[in-house]
Amino acid sequence: MRPDGKQREVWAMARAQAATARGAREGFGPHLLLALGASLLLLAQARAEPSVFPTGVTIYDPTRAYNSYVLFPGGDDVSRLIDLTGKVVHEWKYTGQPVAFIDPALVGGSRGHIFVTLATEEGKGTDLVPGRAQTRIRKAVGEVDWSGAKIWEFGPNAPGGRAQQHHDIARLPNGNTLVLANVVYPLPGFSAPQVLDDVAYEVNADGDIVWQWAASDHLDEIGFTAEELKLIKASKSADYLHVNNLKPVGPNHWYDEGDSRFAPDNLIFDSRSANFIAVIDRKTRKIVWTLGPHYPPISEDGSTTSRKTPRPVDQISGQHDAQIIPKGLPGAGNLLVFDNQGEAGYPHAAVSYTGGSRVLEINPVTREIVWQYTGASSGQPGWAFRSTHISNARRLPNGNTFIDEGQIGRFFQVTPEGDIVWEYINPYPRRGKDPETGKPTVNHAVYRAQPVPYDWAPEGTPHGETAVTPPENSAFHISASK
Repeated sequence: MRPDGKQREVWAMARAQAATARGAREGFGPHLLLALGASLLLLAQARAEPSVFPTGVTIYDPTRAYNSYVLFPGGDDVSRLIDLTGKVVHEWKYTGQPVAFIDPALVGGSRGHIFVTLATEEGKGTDLVPGRAQTRIRKAVGEVDWSGAKIWEFGPNAPGGRAQQHHDIARLPNGNTLVLANVVYPLPGFSAPQVLDDVAYEVNADGDIVWQWAASDHLDEIGFTAEELKLIKASKSADYLHVNNLKPVGPNHWYDEGDSRFAPDNLIFDSRSANFIAVIDRKTRKIVWTLGPHYPPISEDGSTTSRKTPRPVDQISGQHDAQIIPKGLPGAGNLLVFDNQGEAGYPHAAVSYTGGSRVLEINPVTREIVWQYTGASSGQPGWAFRSTHISNARRLPNGNTFIDEGQIGRFFQVTPEGDIVWEYINPYPRRGKDPETGKPTVNHAVYRAQPVPYDWAPEGTPHGETAVTPPENSAFHISASK
């Protein structure tokens, strides 16, 4: 039996109250913990955040963290590069979905280049995004240098003169660029008059598409049952798969050992709405490996079953940022993914209303979870770490894992044992007005953040490594004015 609105509100309130209890364990101030807990009330169709809470760096142990920069877009549409003390070392007057720092090795050794959105266009009715009104799309995306000068652009040569890029963009070893985009058109057998199909483009230096792939051509290769395909095609949402990630597989030991499914130039992507991760063979365009859409349930009996590793992969739902960990990093060759545990699937997966999100490291051949991070990994309730949408995770050279808990704009690093050695709360929220009440709104969410090695920025770019120790929580108060 599905819960009614009142039950949802009660459970959401419980999660918010439990989030506050994290302070004694992690050393946060009470206002910050209330902010974290309040974000969970979204499930109850209510939002109640405190008006005052710490932002910026709240924890930093330079001796245990992987010391680097971090790139992220603020809610003010400015993209900033910070060091781990929270100091802004550079900024660009651009945003993107995502903004992404480019490895200098892929741009002739040039440091400080990033991908951004260059131009947007507002939808009118449902002409650009079916089923939605007044929705902004990315008309042009491109590469800019440290000064913000445009180096490369994609959009004018895209179908209809609109890039419609979303969720991912990456430079390839051959100098071309991989772009995840949408195309709007009717599809036979679908109830929606037009769908928002997910497409992959390889784009050359002139902004021309030289290779493309469309998700709708490969639905029968994913493993859906006949009944599930009926649900997909009957969906009222035009964004029927909502692919949110597309990356090259990259060099890996599986391919070196003879497994051609993981050829370095193959592509890995995931579908948030349909709960699967897949690999595309670049030569045949066929899907040659999948994880999902069918999983066994997560144990909720209070035992340690769902924490033990290795173990077979269990229910993933609404995931983001699936990738093969690059060569040279701890866990190389394994799959790293932010498992949001958000509502998704055809039909919707059974996810816990009191559960949290997870970061999973998975052996893609044995399909076993070999490492995971949950709130419990840091001595907190599992549901203390939760972002039911957006978010990402990246493995770091020292074995730590960088995590963006995107829903609340919290970035942090954890050791393999789950210790939090760096934490930052986005201090650049998106501010607006509620369209119904006219009251001010504030949103600290960050879709994706990226750890950036020091030597990817121009030589001489400053960085600090001064420790930040949080105060004793019981003594952390704001004094009343006299």
